[in-house]
Amino acid sequence: MAPSRQNTARAAITPAPGRTTGGLAPWRENLVKQLILERLGGTVEVSELAQACALSRSHFSRAFKCSTGLSPQDWIRQQRIARAKQLIQTTDLSLTQISLECGFCDQAHFCHIFTRSEGINPFAWRCRVVRAIPFNNSLSAG
Repeated sequence: MAPSRQNTARAAITPAPGRTTGGLAPWRENLVKQLILERLGGTVEVSELAQACALSRSHFSRAFKCSTGLSPQDWIRQQRIARAKQLIQTTDLSLTQISLECGFCDQAHFCHIFTRSEGINPFAWRCRVVRAIPFNNSLSAG
């Protein structure tokens, strides 16, 4: 009987799942995400994001991770990869152009990060995506 009372006591002081504390206020999270997306092609400094929220860099980083599940750097990287995938699918830009458009310092860094994220290099991913798009004969007949 005693062990079940201890378990009950522990369960009562354990925070309810799904409730998180310490994250960014929704307006701050939205502001920061918008700033990141607007500056995705350039340099995005965590200290600038923290300043926009009127928080210290360390407090901002902890709160951002609490709110999103990712560090600011990881979230930025994820957005850059998503943007690169969109550009690969919808444009004929070279991978070098895409890497610069998405804020990577060079194509080699872009290829490394893309491969680590997707498990395949961007050239192979482009080939796979292009093959997956059905060919429309009416476009070639005109």
